Amino acid sequence: MKNIYVVRHCKAEGQAPDARLTDDGAQQAEQLAQFFSDKNIDSIISSPFERACRTITPLAEKLGLEISTDERLAERVLSGKNHADWRDMLRKTYDDLDLCYEGGESSNTAMSRASNVVLEALDRASQNIVLVSHGNLISLLLKYYDDRYGYKEWESLSNPDVFHLSFLEDKPNIRRVWGICE
Repeated sequence: MKNIYVVRHCKAEGQAPDARLTDDGAQQAEQLAQFFSDKNIDSIISSPFERACRTITPLAEKLGLEISTDERLAERVLSGKNHADWRDMLRKTYDDLDLCYEGGESSNTAMSRASNVVLEALDRASQNIVLVSHGNLISLLLKYYDDRYGYKEWESLSNPDVFHLSFLEDKPNIRRVWGICE
C-alpha cells in the first residue's frame, strides 16, 4: 500500500510566493515534523512557494531527506486580477469545473496538474510520501478523488492541515489526520 500525506502549509504572512511563515507557523512546522516522525516518510515533494517549503523543512532535516519542488503544486490562480467578491467567484468554480476567469485557471486544469503529481508519486519506489501545497489546490485534488469535496470543505481547511490518502487501487481512502480537531 502507498501512502500519500497531503499537507497544507502552516500559517504564513501572506499569499505571495515568497511569503514567510509566521512565528506560529514555524512552531507548527516543528509540530508537523514530530507528527510525521513515526510515519516512515521516504519522499517529500513541495510547492516551490516559500511557505510550503518552510512548512516541511524541519521534517526533511530530521529525516535527512531532500525536498523536491514541483511547480504543479503551486497554488491555483483564480484570476489575474484582484476581486472583492473572490469568494463567490471561487465557490462558482466548484460548481462549474470548467469556469475560468481572465488570467486564471479552471478547477479541472488545476485538478489535472495536482493529480498528475500524485500519479507520478505513486509510480516512485517510495511508499510514504508527503506532498505540500495550498488550500485551494488541495481541496481540488481531494475533489478529483471524491466529488463530495467542494467549497464548504475548502472553507473548513486549517493551516496546517493534513490528509492521508492510502492507495490500494486507483482510488484512495481519504482521511483527515490533522486539521481543526488538532
